Amino acid sequence: MAKISNNLENSDKNFLAIPAVIEMLSLEKKRVTNTRIIFLLGALIILIFSYRQSEINFLALFQRSGNMVEYIQSYFPPDFSDWKIYLEDTIITISMGIWGTILAAIAAVPFSLLASENISPVLIVQPIRRILDAMRAINEIVFALIFVVAVGLGPFAGVLALFIHTAGTLGKLFSEAVESIELGPVEGIRATGASKIQEIIFGVIPQVMPLWTSFVLYRFESNVRSASVLGIVGAGGIGVSLYQSFGSFQYQKVCAILIILILATSIIDLLSAKLRNWLV
Repeated sequence: MAKISNNLENSDKNFLAIPAVIEMLSLEKKRVTNTRIIFLLGALIILIFSYRQSEINFLALFQRSGNMVEYIQSYFPPDFSDWKIYLEDTIITISMGIWGTILAAIAAVPFSLLASENISPVLIVQPIRRILDAMRAINEIVFALIFVVAVGLGPFAGVLALFIHTAGTLGKLFSEAVESIELGPVEGIRATGASKIQEIIFGVIPQVMPLWTSFVLYRFESNVRSASVLGIVGAGGIGVSLYQSFGSFQYQKVCAILIILILATSIIDLLSAKLRNWLV
């Protein structure tokens, strides 16, 4: 055994002595570099600065836990006396989420293609990306306030708010999916003399459709949650009842509304998962 061990050690030394191996090891990237140290220090500084700016105080959370317990107890038992109204408002909220997502998905397709570097020229990509950034940066409630003034109170203002914000988000996600496609099928279609539109329809869309479908279904779930609070600014849905109950300190009715929202969101999540498995 000792002889075998010595032979292995000698063979390892001979292997390491090979010039090519030594050169390869010398070219291996160091795990600890000055750049990475500077990056780590910068990240720590940002974390500390944002911690101070956020005025985070976990001790206060525990000190006031008694008030929180008392406040939460005021929500029970839930009051379902107006459950029919809540159910109708929830259906309106889901409908807002459906149409806000559908319109956004339709608009996101051309936006995403124009924002993809492997499809469009830089002079088009950058302006389109900035437009998507603007659409995505403004919250749905702000858009809802704008559209309430434009089209009046009601669900339509909420649909438009969800549409604009979600189009910015889906446009970004769709473009990232397009930029990660395999270029082989596209080049093969191009070799047949196909036009640019045909390249996109037959070479790009089939590759990204599974991801696009998943993104749309996820945003639909998110939009239903967002639509539930748009009623606070008069954009329709269950948010109107929620705001009125909060304003009148009827916390038991608030609890009933929240339970209905949780059940609706859970059902949507289950249905979306099955639909995603079927489509993707």
